[in-house]
Amino acid sequence: MLQILAIDLGTETLSALALGRERAEPGIMSRPPRPRSQSVINKDMLVRSWGWLGTVSAVLVMTGFFYVLWRAGWHPGDPTEPGSPLHHAYLTATTATFAGIVTCQVGTAIAARTDHAALRDTGFFTNPLLLAGIAFELAFTAALVYAPPLQNLFGTAALPLDVVLLISAFPPLVWGSDEIRRWARRRHHRCS
Repeated sequence: MLQILAIDLGTETLSALALGRERAEPGIMSRPPRPRSQSVINKDMLVRSWGWLGTVSAVLVMTGFFYVLWRAGWHPGDPTEPGSPLHHAYLTATTATFAGIVTCQVGTAIAARTDHAALRDTGFFTNPLLLAGIAFELAFTAALVYAPPLQNLFGTAALPLDVVLLISAFPPLVWGSDEIRRWARRRHHRCS
């Protein structure tokens, strides 16, 4: 429960606020305005955010969760409650889930900087507030994962290096999958 609050209040807030300061993406003035009848939140936005970015993030996070359990010798149905031999592996797996959600948020924040243009067109370093927000959320997450008093409070466990390396691949996978999806969509519209 506290990990969910840490995600909602601690890791996501600064990056979300920084996205509000994002410069307009290149080419926005050459596109026609959206129709008055179209709401700000539309079908394409929901498909991208929940259907694509959400699904990619969920698959990656669940991969991290099960990777930690399987590397500890877990099989479906094995007990993981306190006092069981796999309880520490379970704590590590839920911590990997927490950290995985945060790193997927980083990839989503980078992807959310543009709707149409590629990141190379906007520049990676053009929103220093977003970069500061990302740095804060990663540092905050590291504190919750590795500081013993916070581990006890938030129910986390230190992540081994292989799990950290796995989770560190999530941001480019989330952002990159969105870049590829948008590239394929642009190409499809040009061919149509």
